[in-house]
Amino acid sequence: MITETHDITEELLNTLEKNHYSRRIKSHFLAYGVSYDFCRFYFVRENQDSDNDAVVSIFNASMVVSVFEGHTLSDNEISEIATLISMTKPVTVELGLDYSKRLSVLISEDYNVFDRTMFEFVCKNHIPKLDVNELPKLDDVYDILATSFPAIRNSYSLWLTDTSHRVRKGLSQSFTLKNCSSATIQYIIDGIAFVGHVATIPKERGKHHARELLYWLGERLNEDGFSVQLFARSYNVSYYTEIGFLPIYDDIVLERKDIDE
Repeated sequence: MITETHDITEELLNTLEKNHYSRRIKSHFLAYGVSYDFCRFYFVRENQDSDNDAVVSIFNASMVVSVFEGHTLSDNEISEIATLISMTKPVTVELGLDYSKRLSVLISEDYNVFDRTMFEFVCKNHIPKLDVNELPKLDDVYDILATSFPAIRNSYSLWLTDTSHRVRKGLSQSFTLKNCSSATIQYIIDGIAFVGHVATIPKERGKHHARELLYWLGERLNEDGFSVQLFARSYNVSYYTEIGFLPIYDDIVLERKDIDE
């Protein structure tokens, strides 16, 4: 069974399995708590008398599921999550690979499966001298991202509100290189800096700006004591390994079929 809850604390979330999904959920909680309708949390358990096995967060149009340490999700619980998906219709769904494969069968009519790979930067202890702005204006970041991400281009106010809020909370940070490439740390949780939304404006593509920025970020954040990770579609493995990222595991993300990329 699945029940919505406000009984979420950072201490409780620290007992989830140590992985990307838990950090995503924790970042939502640390940013917004339990007081906003666009950020909801649910417990998953086998029945009314059993312990909670997992936490589900639904943040705007994304769903993330993570399991408590020492617990597993039964077929019945996977089926309950599929029902929650049919009710809430998130654009993306993320959870551990074994569970996401089982879930994908139940929601295949409405969701596509996309392979992706998690990478971690391997530090060489050399930060190149680049013209990186570590505190850019968010409007400048938006102008870069809007050229590559339709979802951001079509929701400026939502993106700006959420990004600025996370930056103020110390959970996120954006960087630009020569005002033509940008990369954003989407969360900084438990010693992990997770990179997302990397883009370069069209007229500057092919000049290795994004590659240089990602390498600089890896070295810069490693110097500050963070491990730097990112997800990419599996066909881009060679691109990231050439920069200095090492693939550490494969994964899938479930995306609604009626949403254009």
